Amino acid sequence: MKKSVIMLAMLFAVSTAFTSCREENKKEIELNVDDAESEMNEVGDDIKDAANDAGDAIEDAANDTGDAIKDAANDTGDAIDKAAKDVEDEVEGNDDI
Repeated sequence: MKKSVIMLAMLFAVSTAFTSCREENKKEIELNVDDAESEMNEVGDDIKDAANDAGDAIEDAANDTGDAIKDAANDTGDAIDKAAKDVEDEVEGNDDI
């Protein structure tokens, strides 16, 4: 009888060593999920802002290119008109030389 009582006491001591009563912190897990969602929203907003900025930059570059082409065409037209006038003056003998 003495051995069985000692055996049960040892079994109880060993079983308490392997069993733990740990408190789970569910509030911290929910807080981390909320933080992750907030971070994801911020990243999404940053991506949207970057895309809008890139689109605006492309649009501005296209407008600047169009303006440069228009200016170059006008300058070319003016140069052609001047060259035609110079040739006409040369043919008619109205040149300054």
